[in-house]
Amino acid sequence: MASSPKQGDPSSSICISQQWSEAAETIAYGYVVSHPPIALICGPKNSGKSTFSRHLINVLLKRYRKVGYLDTDVGQPEFTAAGLLSFTVVDTLTSDLAVPCLKTPERCLFFGDISSKRDPTTYVKYICTIYDYYQKEYMLNMGKSSGKTELPLVVNTPGWVKGVGYDILVDMLKYIAPTHVVKINISSERKNLPAGPFWLGEDDYGREVNLLEIPACQDSFNRSLPAQKDSHLLRDIRIMAYFRQCFPSNFNITTIKELANAIASHPPYQVSISTIHIRHLHCQVPRSEIFYSLNATIVGLAVTSERSEDVPWCVGLGIVRGIDKFKDLLYVITPVTPSTLQKVDLLLQGFIEIPICLLQVQGCMSPYMSTNVLATS
Repeated sequence: MASSPKQGDPSSSICISQQWSEAAETIAYGYVVSHPPIALICGPKNSGKSTFSRHLINVLLKRYRKVGYLDTDVGQPEFTAAGLLSFTVVDTLTSDLAVPCLKTPERCLFFGDISSKRDPTTYVKYICTIYDYYQKEYMLNMGKSSGKTELPLVVNTPGWVKGVGYDILVDMLKYIAPTHVVKINISSERKNLPAGPFWLGEDDYGREVNLLEIPACQDSFNRSLPAQKDSHLLRDIRIMAYFRQCFPSNFNITTIKELANAIASHPPYQVSISTIHIRHLHCQVPRSEIFYSLNATIVGLAVTSERSEDVPWCVGLGIVRGIDKFKDLLYVITPVTPSTLQKVDLLLQGFIEIPICLLQVQGCMSPYMSTNVLATS
């Protein structure tokens, strides 16, 4: 039996089942320990992991002032554009669970692809790095002079749960060791994860496990809610929403065509090539072809660490709009602030593509060459 949505409720556009409500309440209120809960949500594609995660955040926010969200789904992230692994601190209720929304993550890493298939090792390493950040900043240093409070954590995972995807999920579960694991099942049994605490081995015998198995939430037409999503379209929408941030919120942009023209005429930042390192992810590019491959692409804007073993944190995304080797300049469009952009010393190129609709600009000069530019200093 589903709970009836109420007007004004954060989840009023989605009918949350009784099993989902009970699972969320159990995580938020049923685990009495000295530290807030860490809940990992897993299940096959189109099972509703993102929707349940956002519902769980809303329930946790009724008890805690803030909630941490670790997003490991590079193909369909909740609060960022595709290709990013991120940790976001959420302090407000989600008004509508069915509507995507962008938030600025506290920390993120640019993986540069919509799936972990190309490089599972780096993918897992990045997840562990972000989780270590959460532990250090919000768990291990509490009581010291950090000025931060402990946060509950919700970990959303991708729907690739077979083969290598299954192995990756097991690695994540073992490293994070969540207080709760929510496993969502769909009607097709062969697509579901194994029953029980599937990630535990013989060495984990006797370990306490809080495993909650719940069915996928269905809408009034008996279809899985996320099944109606067009993954490619959603990725394009998130990218467009991200670069919409280049303009003030009151700037009159109501259509995709208007956004495309606005971006095409937007003054890019000019960045000195000699001050920037370029790294191609998941592939090798001949030195002579580096700038050809970089032009008209989306890149991760990253800051390297003084310690070579540290991975570079990403501060945002940019579109390389033009390259002038004679002037030693790159032209970059990004909503990242100039003060933050000045710290960027690494461009990461992966396989995140510019939406085709943003390239189809009529009646203006090429979107990739322009004389109206902004300096970063």
